[in-house]
Amino acid sequence: MLNIINIKNCNSIEEANIKIKSNTINIKYGINGTGKSTTAKAIMLHNKPEYLKGLLPFKYLENNPENIQPYVHGAEVYENIMIFNEDYINQFVFKKDELLENSFEIFIKDEFFEKNLQELEILFKDVKNTFQSDGNLSKILNDLNELSSTFSKSKGGIAENSKIIKALGEGNKIDNIPDGLEEYSEYLKSDKNTEWIKWQSSGKAFLGISDKCPYCTSSISTKKETIEKVSTEYNEKSIEYLLKIIEVMENLKQYFTDDTQKTIEKVTKNKIALNEEEKEFLRSIYNQINTLIRQLIQLQQLAFLTFKDVDDMAKKINELKIDLDLVPVLKSTATEQIISPLNDSLEELLQKVGELKGKINIQKRSIIDKIDKYKMDINEFLKYAGYKYIIDIQEVNDQYKLRLQHLDITSFVENGNQHLSYGEKNAFALMLFMYDCLSKNPNLIILDDPISSFDKNKKFAIIDRLFRGEKSLKEKTVLMLTHDIDPIIDMFKVLYGKITPVPIAHFMKTRNGIIEEIPILKDDLQTFAQVCDENISTSSEDINKLIYLRRYFEVLDDKSEAYQLLASLFHKRDIPTKFTINGEINMTNEEIESATNTISEKIDNFDYDEQLAKLNDISNLKSIYSNCESDYEKLQLFRLINEGRHTSDVIQKFINETFHIENEYISQLNPRKYEIIPEFIIQECDRCILGN
Repeated sequence: MLNIINIKNCNSIEEANIKIKSNTINIKYGINGTGKSTTAKAIMLHNKPEYLKGLLPFKYLENNPENIQPYVHGAEVYENIMIFNEDYINQFVFKKDELLENSFEIFIKDEFFEKNLQELEILFKDVKNTFQSDGNLSKILNDLNELSSTFSKSKGGIAENSKIIKALGEGNKIDNIPDGLEEYSEYLKSDKNTEWIKWQSSGKAFLGISDKCPYCTSSISTKKETIEKVSTEYNEKSIEYLLKIIEVMENLKQYFTDDTQKTIEKVTKNKIALNEEEKEFLRSIYNQINTLIRQLIQLQQLAFLTFKDVDDMAKKINELKIDLDLVPVLKSTATEQIISPLNDSLEELLQKVGELKGKINIQKRSIIDKIDKYKMDINEFLKYAGYKYIIDIQEVNDQYKLRLQHLDITSFVENGNQHLSYGEKNAFALMLFMYDCLSKNPNLIILDDPISSFDKNKKFAIIDRLFRGEKSLKEKTVLMLTHDIDPIIDMFKVLYGKITPVPIAHFMKTRNGIIEEIPILKDDLQTFAQVCDENISTSSEDINKLIYLRRYFEVLDDKSEAYQLLASLFHKRDIPTKFTINGEINMTNEEIESATNTISEKIDNFDYDEQLAKLNDISNLKSIYSNCESDYEKLQLFRLINEGRHTSDVIQKFINETFHIENEYISQLNPRKYEIIPEFIIQECDRCILGN
């Protein structure tokens, strides 16, 4: 299926119609400044109008009476889009202790993994159903955790700064109001006692100013000592902790034995500070409730990971049973009533131990196979692409993380973002992005100029890995935006027929903000000699034909008489010359005739004097320039009109490259058809020649 996305009024793009074929690699090739990144952003933001507004062209920011807004239509068919760009690298790749965020979900957690988990969950359902059916279990677990959180263990026992010591360390001052503060008992025993203590304490700072109450201004000269004693004896946080501990203890009361309940009540209502025996009692409470918490959480979270590293399944299940003899303070009738069903469900699981062991082993084997496959796959790519790194997928805290190791060290690299070069980061990120896409299976995958920073070998290695093989982006809907011709050459020349379906490529030509897509086919990738041959046969102007012919001789390294004659022509020499080891000399009539015959094989009826007259006629050259439809040929004519001179070195470079072979040309697009000259270059030439 061919889909067309219409983009309007986005940054430099006035309008573009981007063609995307489903389940195919769609390459959009264009020079820098064409609007490739804007195209990617516009498609990504098509369903987020509040962000799409950010692409409004500058020219509409201050003057927009018609309220023109960025517009994208046709992208709505892509419900889930993933894009590779700098933002992806920064957000998801090269985390502190792993290469890729959510490595577990990407490399391990697939449909097969989930199916096995579901089958295991069926075996665990009786245990988990016990939790779900008994609402008290979750409530007890929450209360036990809350009580445990009031303890802060130190090496010698309970820390002095723990909540429980702050609450009970100096006795219960709610039930036992200190002498002299009895008149405040109504406030201290109320539901708002902590708020009152805070309110009362805040006024203490003003007692030194006057003998009057800072709140009601009545005399307090005889009461100052008593008022100050409240904030000395009471701290709102300590009272808050005390009330919470009493509340939790009351909630858990029935689960403690009778003797334990009595001791708890005594300790929590103490008038004096806790002694060592009482602190030891609290320590035993803490240790035993934590033992029960750990056992309950294990059963609540019973899953594959519980048995992943277990050889003797039956032994492990028996160990999961809760033995209340090990937590004697909690061995009450109420506790036994909630624990017995859990132990019974584990007994039923024992009867299925063979089935459990089989499914656990299947899952373990699947994980090992996945890890081995991904490690081999990625490390093979790194090797052949010339990177001195390997990866490993390691289990860390019941999760699987992708780790990086340099071949020169044995430890893993942390903060890979700081150690890898720009090119290395891009290569790794691209590979990881591919696996991320395979895991999430988006409708559209966008690659925004992904490989321009690599050398040719690495470009090929990445293209080969991204789009070939079982685990690759082949047959996915991919939009690849690039200013690099190499991927097209690799796919259409080296890998043609090896990537299926055959990729589709377009050249993005932009003029005045309008983007036009020009198809690129396999035969459009030509040697420069082929380009010259084609343009000589199709160009309407002899001058352009002669320029292409001169370059044809250059690319063949043919500096014979024909080349020398053309060089003289373009230097506007009345008498043709040639360069020898002895310097520049005039060409003989025989040499001129031989050269003329050679040139005439390509260009009919070539006559040196006739063409020289045309070159010297500036008005004629300007006329040809103004009628020229090829930007590439405009630059050639500009050089002739201005005798190869321009004040800007940037402009000069483009002009020179239309006349001389300054780069390596193996395969390329015909610059006459595919307008690779930036628009600003042509605008400058138009200004100079035509006054535009």
